[in-house]
Amino acid sequence: MQAGVTLPQITFHTRVRDESIGGDNPFKWEDKTTDDYFKGKRVILFSLPGAFTPTCSTYQLPGYEKAAAEFRDLGIDEIYCLSVNDSFVMNKWAQSQNLKNVKVIPDGAGEFTRLMGMLVDKSNIGFGMRSWRYAAIIKDGVVEAWFQEPGREDNHGEDPYGESSPETVMAWLKANA
Repeated sequence: MQAGVTLPQITFHTRVRDESIGGDNPFKWEDKTTDDYFKGKRVILFSLPGAFTPTCSTYQLPGYEKAAAEFRDLGIDEIYCLSVNDSFVMNKWAQSQNLKNVKVIPDGAGEFTRLMGMLVDKSNIGFGMRSWRYAAIIKDGVVEAWFQEPGREDNHGEDPYGESSPETVMAWLKANA
């Protein structure tokens, strides 16, 4: 993946809150497309191996959440966190992280991640197929800047983190303002 590439067009199967349903689980299925998330906007998209995992939950997601106002000041309309997890897991993770600024995108079957060239096998740690960690600045559905962790390969023995951090993306935005 690199700058100038148009994002793949897919449909994401999401669950959204609908109070008219009532009960303990007031959510309904709602399909959203690539265009629904990215068309006409300048966004940060970051993807990670899994909801509730240590690096993702302790550093990456909270870092983007905390820096949201500063990202907005630098011309970012939305911040999206994508993972090869289903909508139920992503929604529960967002709730547990008290997200107000970052929106989660479930890629449960890994279709978007595969088309991005970022689907890797993490069976060595019991995950199966997951996303390699990356971040991107996307403008109207086209990659403006790409930040990928080094060493992308199946069953990598480590989980590199730094290139896709909010600090790295912020530095790029400031340098290219």
